[in-house]
Amino acid sequence: MTPPPSPLVTFARVSLGYGEFTVLRDIDLRVMPGQVVAMMGGSGSGKTTLLRAVTGQLRAQSGDIAVFGQDMAGLRGEPLREIRQRMGVLFQGGALFTDLNVFENVAFPLREHTCISEGQILEKVLDKLQAVGLRHAAHLRISEISGGMARRVALARAVVLEPELILYDEPFAGLDPISLGITAQLIRTMTDQLGCASILITHDVAESFAIADQVYLIGQGRLIAQGTPAQLSAAQDDYLQQFLQGRPDGPIGFHYPQTPAFDRWLTTQRGLA
Repeated sequence: MTPPPSPLVTFARVSLGYGEFTVLRDIDLRVMPGQVVAMMGGSGSGKTTLLRAVTGQLRAQSGDIAVFGQDMAGLRGEPLREIRQRMGVLFQGGALFTDLNVFENVAFPLREHTCISEGQILEKVLDKLQAVGLRHAAHLRISEISGGMARRVALARAVVLEPELILYDEPFAGLDPISLGITAQLIRTMTDQLGCASILITHDVAESFAIADQVYLIGQGRLIAQGTPAQLSAAQDDYLQQFLQGRPDGPIGFHYPQTPAFDRWLTTQRGLA
């Protein structure tokens, strides 16, 4: 009998922040192989903070974070680098190298992290470009392709090493409706084909709900809701419904919260005035 798969990412009572300011408290979540998981919330809610914790850029203030079964709190140097090599990241805006063409952008991780031949690199890159519909754009410079095409090139680069976990930072930002739909479907397709897990850091409701297996909604410094898209759509939580429906009025505050760091800064500024 085949044992059930283990979570690729687990947060247990995790609090995250910067200095003495806590952004998120008591977060519990898990990401399983084959899942598309959407981490959703408004601007400034802490979505990117979650991503930084998964990649080991940010240590938990409290609680436990495990990635690929390893405690992230104890990882430094080479062990942390090895963990990150098992991940792919689609950065907000794509972060492509503008002095390289489409092919060389996608080939870059292969040249950096493998010792395979140039012939193997050619075939792997063309295969991933084919998957995102851009095989015949391999020779073009980044300045010669559209923003939607650039996002697909960045996706091909993120998956060219066939990672076990792919992190997407606002993958739908700035895309036209057609490019947005293409990108969403590619994320779902790539996840299914590779058997990996995908985490979307996003605030786009319709596109994320169309492809996600599990959704976590954060806000007000905590985990507001979690469940399938259908479960969240049916929930009656005021914050959740305000976010999902884009209502201007509700529990989501307009003002950034006051912190001790701000109070000290303001005292200093008034002393200088």
